[in-house]
Amino acid sequence: MKFNKTRNKVFGAIFIFIVVVAFFFYPTKYYLEVPGSAEDTSQFVKVAGKHDQKKGNLLLTTVGIVNGTPFTLLKSVGNNFETIYSQQELMGDETNEEYLRVQQYYMKSATNNAIQAAYSKADKPFTKKYLGVYVMDVMDNSDFKNKLAIGDTITSINGYHFNNADQFIKYVKKQNKKSTVKIKFTRDDKEKTASGKLVKLADTKRFGLGITLTDNTEAKGKPATKIDAGSIGGPSAGLMFTLQVYSQIANKDLKAGRTIAGTGTISPDGTVGPIGGIEKKVYAASQEGATVFFAPDDPVTKLIKKYEPGYVNNYHLALRAAKKIHTKMKIVPVKNLNDAINYLEKTKQSK
Repeated sequence: MKFNKTRNKVFGAIFIFIVVVAFFFYPTKYYLEVPGSAEDTSQFVKVAGKHDQKKGNLLLTTVGIVNGTPFTLLKSVGNNFETIYSQQELMGDETNEEYLRVQQYYMKSATNNAIQAAYSKADKPFTKKYLGVYVMDVMDNSDFKNKLAIGDTITSINGYHFNNADQFIKYVKKQNKKSTVKIKFTRDDKEKTASGKLVKLADTKRFGLGITLTDNTEAKGKPATKIDAGSIGGPSAGLMFTLQVYSQIANKDLKAGRTIAGTGTISPDGTVGPIGGIEKKVYAASQEGATVFFAPDDPVTKLIKKYEPGYVNNYHLALRAAKKIHTKMKIVPVKNLNDAINYLEKTKQSK
């Protein structure tokens, strides 16, 4: 009997140990979006082969995505700066590897837009080569499901060559919903073709190829600019990369010794667009000592209100986050590149 009691205690202790370890370390199918980092853009940007040496910082901000454990998920409940997402909500049907690859494609598109917007603003010569549209996702019901892969670049449809994604989308809209289309695309630098029927797009009355896409471009300027964001993905660093490139090619000291952070997508014409997770980025920027934070002041249209009645734009979400953490960091609304540059120029003396 004594042996059995001892054995039961040992098994019980092992069971409790396994439960505790699982509670703290077992990965679930849920993810946490948490405050990431605030990185100095000068380390990623070279103009004429040189990094920016001016005092101060222009910080891009990131969110962190971590696999949730039972402990971290429970701990995050009620935390304003940690959001739980299921794998489906975060990645859809993509694998972790595919999701990260897509984020890298978005970053490449963002850096090319940043170069174009910066050189246009500085009135410096540049060339932009349009390569086609990146395939970012293929819907399950798409006729191209097993013909296209993430990262393919579509270069033409029915022999029609386009100059941007909008032209491509408009062309597809004009096609008969029962028609079969032929596309040319590149994969690993090899040209391929595929044909397929159009399919009904989810939550719309339109028909299309059933893919998610973004522009694949290559922008080059004089003096030459190179942006290497390393492992950082997504399009949200567009604004801050544009400010960094512009300050160097125009020889403008926008920083004036300050630590300036921000976020937002950038279009070639300088329009700043909204991003996700801005509350976490405000937190990261404040922790890094930023005194200014640029937040996209995206318009809340009637169409947005129709589908998302409770929608709050990036700027107001950033204001809420700043209030919650009691930061003295100034939240500055920006609709375009000029808004950010004008603010930095006007506030140089009050740093």
